[in-house]
Amino acid sequence: MTKNKNTSLKRAGRLFQYLKPYRIEFYFGLFFLLLSTVASLIFPALMGNLVDSASDKLVNNINQIAIALLVLFALQAIFSYFRIVLFVNVTEKTLAVIRQETYAHLIKLPMNFFSKRRVGELNSRIASDISLLQETFTTDLAEFLRQVLIIIGGIVFLSLTSVELTLFMLAIIPAMMLAAVFFGRYIKQFSKQVQEKVAESNTIIEETLQGISNVKAFTNEFFEIKRYTKKTNEVMQIAKKGGRYRGAFASFIIFCLFGSIVAVIWYGVLMINSNELSIGELFTFILYSVFIGASVGGMADIYAKLQKAIGATEHLMDILEEEKEEIHSTFSTDAVEGHIKFHNLSFTYPSRPDVKVLNNLNFEIKHGQNIALVGPSGAGKTTLASILFGFYKIEEGQISIDGKNIEEYDLHFLRKQIAVVPQDILLFGGSIKENIAYGKLDASEEEIKEAAKKANALNFINDFPEKMETLVGERGIQLSGGQRQRIAIARAILKNPSILILDEATSALDSESEKLIKEAMDELMKGRTSIVIAHRLSTIKNADRILVLENGQIIDQGTHQELQKNEGLYKQLSDLQFNH
Repeated sequence: MTKNKNTSLKRAGRLFQYLKPYRIEFYFGLFFLLLSTVASLIFPALMGNLVDSASDKLVNNINQIAIALLVLFALQAIFSYFRIVLFVNVTEKTLAVIRQETYAHLIKLPMNFFSKRRVGELNSRIASDISLLQETFTTDLAEFLRQVLIIIGGIVFLSLTSVELTLFMLAIIPAMMLAAVFFGRYIKQFSKQVQEKVAESNTIIEETLQGISNVKAFTNEFFEIKRYTKKTNEVMQIAKKGGRYRGAFASFIIFCLFGSIVAVIWYGVLMINSNELSIGELFTFILYSVFIGASVGGMADIYAKLQKAIGATEHLMDILEEEKEEIHSTFSTDAVEGHIKFHNLSFTYPSRPDVKVLNNLNFEIKHGQNIALVGPSGAGKTTLASILFGFYKIEEGQISIDGKNIEEYDLHFLRKQIAVVPQDILLFGGSIKENIAYGKLDASEEEIKEAAKKANALNFINDFPEKMETLVGERGIQLSGGQRQRIAIARAILKNPSILILDEATSALDSESEKLIKEAMDELMKGRTSIVIAHRLSTIKNADRILVLENGQIIDQGTHQELQKNEGLYKQLSDLQFNH
């Protein structure tokens, strides 16, 4: 348990490295925190003097102490203002860097990481967990330090007033500290569980809103409501259980706090009767005791919040400690020719190590060739394209481009050489122009229009009132399937890759859209090494070579005409499609 606690604190401590660039502001904040705390600690001493002056009827002293108190309050207000402003400034700058670094790290993680996690969960990590840290850095951490200083300073001032009464009062503190350790362990555990369940509930929202058309089409609104209700009820139950621990802790502290104050007053009155203490000194002592008691009592809530922050930090560290891809921003104008060779390539997904998706593949694609991959679902066609992109590490065998192992290429440079037009087109929620320009961010207006023209997209774009500035909506929902496909082709044309992957690019389209897209793809494939993944065999009749995959192996290959003559899988698929 101690080892885990030390690891958690060590991981949480890593967050303070983000404070380093702003440490001067942070130190100034701590300085003003110290000044405001000292001002708070002077207050009871002055109040005690005021009470003694009133008892002795010393009017001059009363006036002087009253003025001193007003000056003290003014100074404390100034110190508190600068403390809050400085801590907020440091916090916002620090959290901006944490958000940026977390996102930058997240987006550089390999595809294998994303295949095991849900978008809503990751979104919750960046949104909810970092927001939790905002309160910690802005308020809780400063308040924790302030309470610690008040407790230490208060005890020092109490000792100066009466050592005997101080020792009597301090006898209660060890019990409080033990309770803090005991309850804090459970509070942290429940806080972490709540964060995890909140992330899961956010995932449900994200998934249902992204697939809202499916939810409604399958009339599953009530199922999704029930699913979300169940998850939020789990959050509530865990939070309630944690609340009971926090409540018990707070009750224990309050009992100890007021019990100790009553005990101090009782013992102090006895000391006054024996002339060991003045009324003003007892009043000062009681105020210091209240200050210390309130600080110890307040520590319960702050401690719970800090434990929640440590839980949130652990989630962030889980992301930041994942090994990212070695990606460097390259501006090279060099390009590969596109001569690809697959040598004894085998692959299994980490989540399914016992299933070979690709098994000992050997084939070659020469520069400018158009190769088609066909076969049943799960044969390994799309996996092959993903490995070529460097989305997954090669376990056995190798792929070379222009005679060089792809693992020797810089990942950023390698992916610059390849463009993909997938079956399920994802457009970003901006304009048509922005989506096409995603293929080349510094493209000119003319280059974007030329790419749209070659993709047979310019006519329908110009039919829109806002033309290129037309917003496509979330995931491109405002456009038809054929329109989205042509935008994706225009994006690929603008990228000007050496190697092109077309993954089921004409599936589920009407005849007119298919014809336009086929023309656009023919334009796109000119002079490029092309890999076409297709179920519709009509789109690959003119391919230079067709590879037939089944269970991760090449079982046949040749041209459309050659494969038609064989009584194999391709002939069966061809007869099913062309004879209906």
